[in-house]
Amino acid sequence: MNTASYETREYSGQKLAEKFGAEDAPFVATRSLKAGPIIASEVRVERPTGELSRSLPPTDSYMLCMMLRENPNRLYFEEGRHVSNNHLRVGDVIIHNLLSEPASVMNLPIHMLLMQIPTTAFRELAEQENVPSISELHYTRGQPVLDETIQHIGYSLLSVLKTPDRINRLFTDHLMLALAAHAAQTYGGMQSIWRPLRGGLAPWQEKRSKDMLASDLAGKISLQEVAKACGLSVSHFSRAFRMSTGLAPHAWLLQARVEAAKEMLRQGDTPLSSIALICGFADRSHFTTVFRRRVGLSPSNWRKAILS
Repeated sequence: MNTASYETREYSGQKLAEKFGAEDAPFVATRSLKAGPIIASEVRVERPTGELSRSLPPTDSYMLCMMLRENPNRLYFEEGRHVSNNHLRVGDVIIHNLLSEPASVMNLPIHMLLMQIPTTAFRELAEQENVPSISELHYTRGQPVLDETIQHIGYSLLSVLKTPDRINRLFTDHLMLALAAHAAQTYGGMQSIWRPLRGGLAPWQEKRSKDMLASDLAGKISLQEVAKACGLSVSHFSRAFRMSTGLAPHAWLLQARVEAAKEMLRQGDTPLSSIALICGFADRSHFTTVFRRRVGLSPSNWRKAILS
């Protein structure tokens, strides 16, 4: 799931850890758009150096920083010049243009989620939806905003980072696309790209997409691959699929996993750990949690009820 591009290497994982003085910075990167990777990375620093965070090479991207720990005295700089002092609270979001070389004094422990979106992603979204493009986001430099949509997406991405063995690529693609669309619309003034569709997928598109999803229960296939097979843009496909099926692609896949598991449970003798792996779950615990949430019973109890 992690790409090997220059921007991914520079703005994720070890490079971000070095910038902030952290031991590591778990990250996930997705190419749900051709423009380049959209990256989410969790950074935690327990022993700050007291110095200015290290600069990274400027890139034509925006970083949305969501605070996961309060910082009552944040000293913020751009291009080496002091910009602001802030009291940042948990959930606050700060927008940075990475061309401006943002940095802050590492005088207190920090915990934050960084979400990087290349500017070209906004242009690609506009082109896909045939709406006027934007060239920049508008915000007050260094000042936090309270954005519940970014918070919701951010906490969902954080849960993905905490369980890397359970990553559903379709789900991550869905979150990243929603993040880019929201940023473009809310801070860039892009016209709504979530306007209603006149219809869902054509029958052949629905069949092809379902076949592709069902053939890869582990969820390694990307939204871009499925959309391309249907001759649609990622955003158009996602909305059309939901209109046709009543579910987002990642939710439909989860349902398909549960149905496949039910079929194996009916056979009566396959170990639950084997069913979990065959049906795309990370392990037996993950399988049990999802199955109980969807069906109301644990897999073992459901099998007993069916076979009794």
